[in-house]
Amino acid sequence: MAKLNLNEQAKEILKIAEESGVQSNFFFVTTFKRYQVQLTILNELEKTMQKEGMLVTKEYVKGRKNLYSSPAVAEYNKTTDSANKTVACLMKIIRNFNVEDNSGDEEDALLKAINGSDDDE
Repeated sequence: MAKLNLNEQAKEILKIAEESGVQSNFFFVTTFKRYQVQLTILNELEKTMQKEGMLVTKEYVKGRKNLYSSPAVAEYNKTTDSANKTVACLMKIIRNFNVEDNSGDEEDALLKAINGSDDDE
């Protein structure tokens, strides 16, 4: 199996979403866009850590130097945690998208709007 870059992966996810019909779901679309932004942030933070290193030195008034973890590492970890939660949310949206509600014959207007359905269909 060939390794896909992030853009190729995003296209593949959207293709699968289209096949299942979830691509017009409001929550899927907004959450997926958010996930793409998080991936971009992570990519930039990785570049920063590679370029500047994982550690920074802070010099104090008397010339003493202390070694600390780069702020990029902490931000990377926070963004990774958020991205993982976003993926879990996306998976939940996809899994629950085609679950039928057998509580009544009338279609819920909110669900129609969330799923991008037109009232005239």
